[in-house]
Amino acid sequence: MRTPALIRALRPHQWLKNVLVVAAPLAAGVLLQSGVWLTVILAFVLFCAASSGVYLINDLLDVEADRAHPKKKFRPIASGELSIPLALTAGIVLLVAAPVVSALIVSLNLGLVIALYEALQIAYCIWFKHTVVVDLVIVSSGFLIRAIAGAVALAIPVSQWFLLVAFAGSLLMVAGKRYSEKVELEHSGLATRKSLENYSASYLQFVWMLAAGLATISYSLWAFDLGNLSSNIWPAVSIVPFAMAILRYAYNVDKGVAGAPEDIVLKDRHLLVFALLWLITFTLSVIFRVPHIS
Repeated sequence: MRTPALIRALRPHQWLKNVLVVAAPLAAGVLLQSGVWLTVILAFVLFCAASSGVYLINDLLDVEADRAHPKKKFRPIASGELSIPLALTAGIVLLVAAPVVSALIVSLNLGLVIALYEALQIAYCIWFKHTVVVDLVIVSSGFLIRAIAGAVALAIPVSQWFLLVAFAGSLLMVAGKRYSEKVELEHSGLATRKSLENYSASYLQFVWMLAAGLATISYSLWAFDLGNLSSNIWPAVSIVPFAMAILRYAYNVDKGVAGAPEDIVLKDRHLLVFALLWLITFTLSVIFRVPHIS
């Protein structure tokens, strides 16, 4: 049975990105405390609503360009399965409801963070989608804000290293996605999308390679700051699977198959294994963290 067009237009397969709200509570070592999971789940659901609202508005604005794209032409709005009035109504409802419900149920600060996320993403869709460099930064900020939202929802502090790792990882995914799309379109012989025509493949490659290096270095410095080899070796150990995951993701980007980051994460078994090993070692580093070092 085919999934209804409206549900597909919400892009539930991309909700995996919203799991980033778990990052700050995990890094702070509070994820297993009582009451934390309920707040984290609420933040996840509310970000799913906000991001789906943005996806609907984006698809409405990009409907003509999507119809010329080899894959995106099958999206519900571009293909005509989902009517424009219904998509617009659903998008507005989700965009309004997400920050309002966040402020009423979780915290005012979370509502403000989600409102900021929506404002930046809508501004990107309307004005900055074709502005070189600015577009990469705004899309990357969406991932970064998701990570910050988890901290804001629980009112926990975040370190500068956490923010650097989150930003660099976000930039890696965004630049890698752009690079893969450009390579795919060039190989297929189709016209380059307007959002890509101002970038060369070599420049995008430089950006995602820079981001991969920055993410690895920032994480390593963060890990060494979390513990020492005499009392807690797990932060240092976690550097290995983290670096392997970054290298594996970069391998997919270099092949030009990272157009949809969430698909790569779910389909690449090696990447999943590295990510699981990192999660285990990092969790152990948090559990065995010495108080005066944290």
